[in-house]
Amino acid sequence: MDLNDTPPLGLRETKKRETRQLISDHATRLFIERGFEHTTIAEIADAARVAKKTVTNYFPRKEDLALDHQDEFVAAPAATVTARGAGETPLSALRRAFLAAVAAQDPVAGFAGEAFTRMIADSPTLTVCLRGLHDRREEALAAALADATGTPPDDITPRTAAALLGGVHRVLFARIQELTLSGRAGPEIAEVLAREAPRAFDLLTPALAEYGRRA
Repeated sequence: MDLNDTPPLGLRETKKRETRQLISDHATRLFIERGFEHTTIAEIADAARVAKKTVTNYFPRKEDLALDHQDEFVAAPAATVTARGAGETPLSALRRAFLAAVAAQDPVAGFAGEAFTRMIADSPTLTVCLRGLHDRREEALAAALADATGTPPDDITPRTAAALLGGVHRVLFARIQELTLSGRAGPEIAEVLAREAPRAFDLLTPALAEYGRRA
């Protein structure tokens, strides 16, 4: 067997993943139909035909049911910086990664469809939670930039660079949401962002063109 092959999941692990996905699917459906604030954990458990405790074992917070890709969302820019190629700067790596996500209409980048996007926009709880995820993503990016440049974590430079790069990501994420809520389809939104995103990243070129270039 190729050592690089991922071993098959055991029956128990497969069952756990299926249960988690089942709960998530029912939660999303109910949130969209009734609104996040008006849907209870007990109702989600009933719909998924599991115990309420099972729901909270898989998803400790109600927000986790709605934003179940949050770990990937938070970690993605930092991971892109860490994995950047030789001669590549964080700015160019993040631009490349974002444009690839737009071309793929990646849900983590904001391509979640009108119903799901409206569900988040209509929920004060999820709106605040999303803002917190942007903050956590920026903090993770600052840590990755500090590591990439051999800078102390409390140094102002990687934190400032992360704020600039994170700000562009926030604006572009909000732009995707805005276009989605206006009724635009995914391919059309991707075309718009393919034009607009480079302009947004270009604004950072004077400050970050050479910052963190990997030897």
